[in-house]
Amino acid sequence: MFSRRNRRPKTPELLKAWECLDSGDIPGALRQLRAGGEEQPLGEVALVVGRAAGAAGFDDLQQAAAALVARPEHAQALFDFGYACVERGLSYLAIPALREVLRGNPGRLGVVRELVSAYEREGRHREAAEELARHEADFADWPDRYLLVFNAIMSGDLALARRQHALLRDPEDPMWLPTQARQSRMLERAAAVGAATALDLTDLRGWQYVLGGTVLGTLSPYGFDAGMTGRYAWLQDTPDQCLRGLLRLRTLLDAAEVRPRSVSLLPDRGSRILGLAAAEVLGLPAEPFAAGREDTVVVAYDLNDVAGEDEGPEILGQLFERTPGQVLHEHASSWTDTPVVTADSVTLLHQSVVAPWGEQLRQGADGDVEQAPADDRPEPELAAEITGADPTPDEADGETPRDSDEAFTAFVTATRTTWLRGDRARLSSSGPVPSSRFT
Repeated sequence: MFSRRNRRPKTPELLKAWECLDSGDIPGALRQLRAGGEEQPLGEVALVVGRAAGAAGFDDLQQAAAALVARPEHAQALFDFGYACVERGLSYLAIPALREVLRGNPGRLGVVRELVSAYEREGRHREAAEELARHEADFADWPDRYLLVFNAIMSGDLALARRQHALLRDPEDPMWLPTQARQSRMLERAAAVGAATALDLTDLRGWQYVLGGTVLGTLSPYGFDAGMTGRYAWLQDTPDQCLRGLLRLRTLLDAAEVRPRSVSLLPDRGSRILGLAAAEVLGLPAEPFAAGREDTVVVAYDLNDVAGEDEGPEILGQLFERTPGQVLHEHASSWTDTPVVTADSVTLLHQSVVAPWGEQLRQGADGDVEQAPADDRPEPELAAEITGADPTPDEADGETPRDSDEAFTAFVTATRTTWLRGDRARLSSSGPVPSSRFT
């Protein structure tokens, strides 16, 4: 059983964390530990984590925390605590414990790999690459050099990635072959896209293509230089935006010289509405999704919505491996809760979105903001509203770089030989282009 043993917490965040635990707010306590940074006393952090883990029923983490409280400088206790934190999705708490192990035991590759895993889950790819590079003399090609290449790409350091990739020998274990092929395609896409775009740390479209083979149709016109870099935080979507995305999809297909023969409708309501609109815009027949259908555009409003349908997980599994001539288009894709499959074409990236037919906020008759009920009109009627919308881009704050149809077409032309190749593996990170997150 955990207690503070009459110790006064040493930071304001630790004190607030205990107050959160006393009120039953476990997520609040863990947020306080994140806010407190990585210099907090590990024994004190473990006290909080242990009590939170006990309340949540995480026996492994509770036991690891108790061992660290008892022996806060013991290498095995530190490692076990770090490992349990990673396994329970608390990688930010694992990092200082695992770094402490390495300070006293340099060169332990098992600890390095666990620390790299924690860095990756936190999106701290540059630190992961630096940690791996420090141990290059001792590590194995698989997984260590592979991980160095991966984290170099994810941090935007293509020069380092290419140097290390050239040294990476073919794996002896066939388990690694799909991973090797996926990484090779990333570097091939980087070479292709470099002819059309800067690939700097503000180039959202370029890096989305390098990381997952996704062509990003539009950039958010809000807050580009204020932390968002082309992504949306919260978005109340509109038919205009949906039509703008479908027109970019049409431009993409034309410039890439891809000639689909149908639009495939996924089972959720949003995807059916958007799919019917897509069929009209593209001049193609619409039919329900069928696994293995070739030369078709599979249209999703938000792939995470598809996952919530009864048959959704099975369909998403069928979309992982590519069917000849099949293009997967997603309108609104979450960049903080990435879908289990990565689309070939995406209109926009969001953290939170309300569909045009969802429960949107509006100004009431008295001037107050109210939540309107969902629009339950028939799907063909809502699709017709999209095709009849105005696709003119918002002027917004004027800080987003100009994104003309000509520039978009040039991007697609430069990348078309590397597009629509390989599987659609889930993106594990948002990559080197930063954006502000909102809870």
